[in-house]
Amino acid sequence: MYYDSYIDNLCAQSNDSTGKAHCDKAAIISLDGGAALTSPNHPHGIQLSPSEGQKIARMMKSSDFSSSQANGILLEGVKYLFLREDGNVALAKRKGHGAITIQKSKSAVVIGHTAEGYQQGNTNKAVGIIADYLESRGI
Repeated sequence: MYYDSYIDNLCAQSNDSTGKAHCDKAAIISLDGGAALTSPNHPHGIQLSPSEGQKIARMMKSSDFSSSQANGILLEGVKYLFLREDGNVALAKRKGHGAITIQKSKSAVVIGHTAEGYQQGNTNKAVGIIADYLESRGI
């Protein structure tokens, strides 16, 4: 799919000073309805179900995080504990499963996954770079 190259870019943007990537998987979905804009078959693609994409898109579009605060965020069938939101960014974590960073742009939602034991801050930065770039392109 057209946006698949952004997955590789996002993972590369999460590299630390030693060159180790902290984001192991990523996806981009439509802000309107949550349709996948990246392929789940990509080696680093998130296997997002349609209902998971819809719920995440609805949360990000409305900026209503109350349901996720109460019930967590489902990603690849795993329920992550909602940590916090900061404007266009939502963060969640699940012990043993890592963490997720979600940020919206004008018409898309960028999702990055941090493997357990890696630094979510590096993924936050990488997701922000891609979301900001998409925003600058009117996406």
